[in-house]
Amino acid sequence: MHISAPTTEKELLDRTECIAGKTISQIASQLDVSVPANQNHHKGWVGNLAETYLGATASNQSEPDFQYISVELKTVPMSRPGIPKESTYVCTLNLTETTGISWEYSTVYKKLKRVLWLPVESDRTIAMKDRRFGNAILWSPDIEQERALKNDWEEIMDLVSLGELDKLSSSIGTYLQIRPKAANAKSLGKSYNEDGRPATTLPRGFYLRTSFTRSIFEQ
Repeated sequence: MHISAPTTEKELLDRTECIAGKTISQIASQLDVSVPANQNHHKGWVGNLAETYLGATASNQSEPDFQYISVELKTVPMSRPGIPKESTYVCTLNLTETTGISWEYSTVYKKLKRVLWLPVESDRTIAMKDRRFGNAILWSPDIEQERALKNDWEEIMDLVSLGELDKLSSSIGTYLQIRPKAANAKSLGKSYNEDGRPATTLPRGFYLRTSFTRSIFEQ
């Protein structure tokens, strides 16, 4: 089943109305795909399902998921209504291209400038196939939120550009945080040390704190 990419925000929102209240199995059936029993070995599967149904085109690129309208999709698992279950992944942190990049040209900014938040049930007592999608929210950060996100990003990037990766921790940042992103502790990526020499380190990614995404659903 081929689904064309939405060309306007209204078209995208119309599609979210069709997904709201539907179970994962209902959407999967429309796309003729099988639902895994759980996400233990299929992390990100539900998000990929939503991307396909709504017509996302960017895949894993550094651009927003809906390229024609510059909207990013974030499928958010909810432990209960209005309560995000976990922090929200934004994008990977490139540890080798850190100089000369401003906030307005960063991948984080591109991903968060316009976001479609799509909640989905994630209660362990509900079988994965029976979990329902909720009502989507089309959102852009207000002035205060963007200022805080920019400050968080700059604080993190300052440490990265100085090669002080040992000082990076998830405690840094009001809304935006940095966390390891690798299949296991043995997965290493390229970086630079404090002397500017090539080094290896654990890959990291930008994440939005749960408290921040919760505040968006409470607006």
